[in-house]
Amino acid sequence: MFSKIQKFVDSTDFTSALKVTIASVFPVLLFTYLGHFEMGFTMALGAFFTYPSDIPSNLTHKVNGILVTAFIVSGLNLVINLAYPYPIIFYTLLVVLVFSLSMISVYGQRASMTSFSGLLALSLTFAHIQTGWDILKYSGLVLSGGLFYLFISVLFHYVRPHRYIQLQIAQCMQLTSKYLKLRGNLWKLKSDREEITKKQLYLQVELNIIQENIREVLVLNRANTGSSDQNRKMLMIFISLVEIMELAVSNSFDHAKLHQKFDAHPIVLNTYQNLAANLAKNLKKLAKTLENGTVYNAKQDLIKDLYALELAIAEYQSQVGGEAADEGVFMLTTMLHYAEKQVEKIKILERTLTSKSTVSDFKNKDKDLEKFITPQYYPLQTLIENFSFSSTVFRHSLRLTITLLVGFIIGQILPFENTYWIILTIVVIMRQGYGLTKQRTYHRIIGTFMGGTIAFGILYFVQQPQIIGGLTIIAMILGYSFTPTNYKIGATFITVYVIFVYGILTPNIVDVIQYRVLDTLVGALLSFLANSFIWPSWEFLNVPVFLEKSILANQNYLQQISIFYNKKGEVPSSYRLARKHAFIAIGNLMASFQRMVQEPKSKQDQLPQLYKLTVLNHSLLSSVASLGTYIQSHKTSEASQAFNAVVDRVIQNLEYATLVLNQKQTSVSHQIVGEDISKHFTALKNIRVRELKNRKEIKDQEFQLKMQEAHLIIEQLIWLNNLSENIVKSTQALVVIKEAQ
Repeated sequence: MFSKIQKFVDSTDFTSALKVTIASVFPVLLFTYLGHFEMGFTMALGAFFTYPSDIPSNLTHKVNGILVTAFIVSGLNLVINLAYPYPIIFYTLLVVLVFSLSMISVYGQRASMTSFSGLLALSLTFAHIQTGWDILKYSGLVLSGGLFYLFISVLFHYVRPHRYIQLQIAQCMQLTSKYLKLRGNLWKLKSDREEITKKQLYLQVELNIIQENIREVLVLNRANTGSSDQNRKMLMIFISLVEIMELAVSNSFDHAKLHQKFDAHPIVLNTYQNLAANLAKNLKKLAKTLENGTVYNAKQDLIKDLYALELAIAEYQSQVGGEAADEGVFMLTTMLHYAEKQVEKIKILERTLTSKSTVSDFKNKDKDLEKFITPQYYPLQTLIENFSFSSTVFRHSLRLTITLLVGFIIGQILPFENTYWIILTIVVIMRQGYGLTKQRTYHRIIGTFMGGTIAFGILYFVQQPQIIGGLTIIAMILGYSFTPTNYKIGATFITVYVIFVYGILTPNIVDVIQYRVLDTLVGALLSFLANSFIWPSWEFLNVPVFLEKSILANQNYLQQISIFYNKKGEVPSSYRLARKHAFIAIGNLMASFQRMVQEPKSKQDQLPQLYKLTVLNHSLLSSVASLGTYIQSHKTSEASQAFNAVVDRVIQNLEYATLVLNQKQTSVSHQIVGEDISKHFTALKNIRVRELKNRKEIKDQEFQLKMQEAHLIIEQLIWLNNLSENIVKSTQALVVIKEAQ
């Protein structure tokens, strides 16, 4: 229990909550002491408005993002107050501002959070409309609060400059550990491969997000401030984690064939599964070491596990005997070599964490890293391209603008006490996707009722302002800590904190809260109805887009592997970039599928077919990565014409699948292209036969390497071709069903 509390207090979410709480509470306490409570409270609002834009990034982007947000929220307050007395100007300006703030989300996460901050500020401006010189004074205090939050955020950065990245890398290790364990579970007798694959895909989504965060902070810090020892250490750990993940994904087999061959020899399966489990345990232990700052002690002897697998392979070969054992031995030897590489990577991580790493561990690994981060620039063309109903952001911006306008008019016409609370509820709940909006609506309502019950229960027994003030600060920290990960609990504590604030300031607290609950219900209902009926962004419209991007990314990755196999030499940056984009694309595809599952059954159009294509693309990525990893880490022979012909065929299949998705091709033209593919597989197998005939002319070790290369490459090419053909067939079926509807 204590360790869980310690982990929570040490988390990034708790630190962020602590920053906004300090930045909000300090001005209130200071100015209350000086007799100017309202000034302190206004500054606290400025800190609160600015806080959402403080997303993980390097220091330069952090400062720029918070500064821009602070000026935006202050400027919004100024123009809304100035325009409010003039209805025609005010309503026109309100529409323009809401739509514009929503549209800037097209520029990514930082812009999205700045947009959210602006909408929050706009909502709460209506709580206290200012007049005369008070408008400038109020806006200036809001700006001061935002700048004070910036000061606190930068202060926290310098107090613990490396802690955020340490926690992120530790989390990345833990997720990678889970992925390794799942890969090992595929070797279980009677394993549920479909369920394991689904869990792998979900993990891929999480890993993509956290890896992008780490890349931006580490690589940009390196580019802007140079490579400090700590930054370099974290960078090398991260690079090793990416390599471990690629190795894990590339550890691909046709598992149906694998179990058909080895289920009669469970010792082999169990031995490898034990090794895979211990790889995951060691990685998890490394994560805890980094997270807690403790001394690392490995509990599993991975070298011993490797030796046990070697013995199991030898026993299998002895039991089966002769040429009948060859294929199985090649498969198992490939797995042994994979495990050896993973053990090597984990040993590098161990040496890095214990400061025993050598220069050779990191040689050339940090080359051209700046190419692997998403550039931070905001071209006007991006905004112009999204002014279309095909853009999810455009539809959401229109939807949000209409909903806020309706909420504001309802609040003005009907006898609601606090129109701004309806608008605030809409801003907080409403998201681009139906599923997330529905979830947040439910959690917001539940959190409001739970928080109200808890707060009134405490206020019934406790009336001392000092105690209530202390509980308010605690509720505020907990509310902001839980909101990013558990919105229901976060909403509960934020409701408690708001009620406590009103309990201190307002004598008729019960009446105030009753109106808040009613306002929350109205805002939640409007959000839900708007996402359901006003240009809804159903995910079945977006999944094909992500599907096409994933197919194209896999195609490009395979092309880069083919180029490298033909040219040899050093692995180019284009290869590693193609690999990164392929991994990100499959994660985005799975994230889109997840959102679709959250939507109404009637809107889950062709769900089984889309899931099948998602799994096929994940399997294709695994096979491509397996081929690339082998070629990258072995001295391979010259690429044959047959190899290039099969790769070209797979690429043609993928190109054709994208044409089918865009409804630009027919099934007839594709069949003609594929008539002669079998002869290339025959040519590849003939190479293997020639190697067998020449066995006496080469050394046993060299022979084993040649046979392993021939076997793995042939098997992967056959599987790649089968997968690409299945992608074509499934894509055709998807389009046919769509046309029939």
